[in-house]
Amino acid sequence: MTTMKRSTINAAVREAAEAFTRHQWALPPDPRWDVTDFGLGDFDRYGLVLVNLAEEPEYCEKIMFARKGQVTPQHHHRAKKEDIICRWGRLAVQIHADAPVRLQVNGQEREVPVASPFILGAGERITLTREVAHSFWAESDYALIGEVSTANDDLHDNYFADPNIGRFSTIDEDEPPVVKLVSD
Repeated sequence: MTTMKRSTINAAVREAAEAFTRHQWALPPDPRWDVTDFGLGDFDRYGLVLVNLAEEPEYCEKIMFARKGQVTPQHHHRAKKEDIICRWGRLAVQIHADAPVRLQVNGQEREVPVASPFILGAGERITLTREVAHSFWAESDYALIGEVSTANDDLHDNYFADPNIGRFSTIDEDEPPVVKLVSD
């Protein structure tokens, strides 16, 4: 597994925090930050900034930041059901399946295509049930992405299609951290 530089993490946290403030998304006191390149060593291509807003045994909530060009790679969850919500910008969600899948989009069940990404505008959401493989990325310059889900277990319930992916990166401490990460 490759390493991420703390300076890259710090810059990503600052950029995400500025976007949250710009769009009036207030974070709770002492938020739980998570910055990942999925162990692939290319944060500009495979990267995501997450803030855990609520972590309860029954449910969790996150706000995420992704720049255009940053993909959250194909994965699924065996236990977690989640709503992915475009809070700002345009968000592409790709469902990876052999045939169209019936999912809720904005609370209404519909057939979601698998041949091309499904685009969510600000305020729109898709409900991903267990075992539905998906990836997502910002179609706009960046996107703020919400997630509301059943209990979250990042260590044991992220199944990536690429076996080289690791959920948490090893960190090269090239400068002091500006925030404590969930993996610290």
